[in-house]
Amino acid sequence: MPARVHPEFEITPAQAAMARASGRAVIIDVRTQAEWDLVHLPGSVHVPLGEVADRLDEVEPAPGKDVLVLCHHGRRSLDAVHVLRASGRPDLAHARSIAGGLEAWSLEADPSVPRYERGPSGVRLRGA
Repeated sequence: MPARVHPEFEITPAQAAMARASGRAVIIDVRTQAEWDLVHLPGSVHVPLGEVADRLDEVEPAPGKDVLVLCHHGRRSLDAVHVLRASGRPDLAHARSIAGGLEAWSLEADPSVPRYERGPSGVRLRGA
């Protein structure tokens, strides 16, 4: 079932995939290093959630590009969106979270992206 989307702050994985494919978006991935190392979208920029406020200079979208934020299920990316929007930078004022995160991306936009689980022992690919 597709993730419920709040259009002011979120974008669907299918919409995000189209924006990415057309070159209209930059994706900021706010997951942990271990999650990033396991699986990530090529071309995305890795800035872990806890570092977003201190690394705003690394979020430099080209003029006219949307800033889309990705995590595993869409909660951390919403937190990052609030940080980006609160920065006062006009180019980050309309940053949006990818609803449902990488999990929904894999299910709704690109099934070739591996799904994974987080747990007490770390992260691992589903079925591994």
